Amino acid sequence: MNALHIKPGSSAHSAYDLRSNLDERQERHTIAVLVDNEAGVLARVIGLFSARGYNIDSLTVAEVDHRSHLSRITVVTTGTPEVIDQIKAQLSRMVCVHDVHDLTVEAPHVERELALVKVAGKGQDRVEAMRLSEVFRARVVDTTLESFVFEVSGTSEKIDAFIELMRPLGLVNIARTGIVAITRGPGKLEKRQD
Repeated sequence: MNALHIKPGSSAHSAYDLRSNLDERQERHTIAVLVDNEAGVLARVIGLFSARGYNIDSLTVAEVDHRSHLSRITVVTTGTPEVIDQIKAQLSRMVCVHDVHDLTVEAPHVERELALVKVAGKGQDRVEAMRLSEVFRARVVDTTLESFVFEVSGTSEKIDAFIELMRPLGLVNIARTGIVAITRGPGKLEKRQD
C-alpha cells in the first residue's frame, strides 16, 4: 500500500486503471461435446482449456456411438459469460468436434455423479454409517468386518452431503466420477452436418 492508502487501479481516475471492463460474474456451465473417438482428441480438447487458462471443474468422457466412432465429453467449467462463449466458440472450431451444447442454457437437463465412499468403523459408528446409507439410498458394494464401500449416485450436492456425514464415522477414501448430464425430453445430440 502506498502513502495515500489507495490500492493501485482502484479508481477509474487513475492513470493505471487496472480494473477489468468485463463482467466479473462467475457462472458454472455444463457443456456436452460430441467428438471423434480417436487417439489424441481428448488431449486436444483439454489442451484448449489449459492453453487459455480455463478451469475444468469436472470432466467425463465415454464412447456413445460405436459404429460412427463418436465419444461424448461432458465438461463442467466456471467463468464469466464472455469466457463461456469463448470456450464454446473455440470448441466448435476444432476439426475433431462434431457438436457443442451448453446444457446450462440450451435446455432443461439432468446431472448426476457417482461416488465410491470407503468408511472404516466399528460398533455404533458402523451402525450409524449403515443407517445414513439407507437415507441416501447408497448401496454397499464391498464390506469387511471393519469397513464398508458405499456406492452413491445423484447430484453433486447429495454426494457432498453424504461425504460430510461420513467424515466423523470413519471416512477413509473417496472416488468420484465427475458429472454426466443429458437434456430432458425427446431431443438428442445430433452430428453436425459439414
